[in-house]
Amino acid sequence: MVLDGPRRGADRAVLLAHGAGADLDAPPLAATAAALAEAGIPSMRFRYPYRAAGRRTPDRPAVLLEATRAAAADLARKVRLPSERLVLGGRSMGGRYCSLVAADPTDPVACLGLLLLGYPLHPAGRPEKRRVEHFPRIDVPVLFVSGTRDALADRELLEREAAAVPGPVTFHWLETADHGFRPLKASGLTLDDTVADAAAAATAWVASLPTPGP
Repeated sequence: MVLDGPRRGADRAVLLAHGAGADLDAPPLAATAAALAEAGIPSMRFRYPYRAAGRRTPDRPAVLLEATRAAAADLARKVRLPSERLVLGGRSMGGRYCSLVAADPTDPVACLGLLLLGYPLHPAGRPEKRRVEHFPRIDVPVLFVSGTRDALADRELLEREAAAVPGPVTFHWLETADHGFRPLKASGLTLDDTVADAAAAATAWVASLPTPGP
């Protein structure tokens, strides 16, 4: 677990969960945490159990869901904020599981918003197998940050499916970037450029969310 930014005094904080094939030090997460800290917004990155144990294969869904819930509760305790003042999110799988706990049909985790960096709308090459069943239960603001060449989330398809989200939805598209936010060389951009772009967009959006109540 890594807690970045101030531990006291902020009116919001951000949970950053890692993707299936990465760790908490993945460039998009580290850059976003640094940008949030510079803006005075605390964030926490954590490891899912399989990564903490040194394994490469993700845990079962139930384990991932419980770990996400536990991390959100841990962040709330550390920054002394209620769950309603937390933005939940992260990269790919991590962001997806944050959205799942926020939209749980029986015991949702209250939050200020969802920050989805490279949401994995469907497996690569399987656009018909969409991970959207919970979208109609997401009633908080959502920011999707995705590359325009993301093989796990076609732009047109993601925008169409996100229309099912009742809460306010915002998109930030990284031109020519793939699922890992890596742009085409012909674009003149580097991975550092797109990661910085994503981090800046995420930070501005988190800061713009309406100040939560007491």
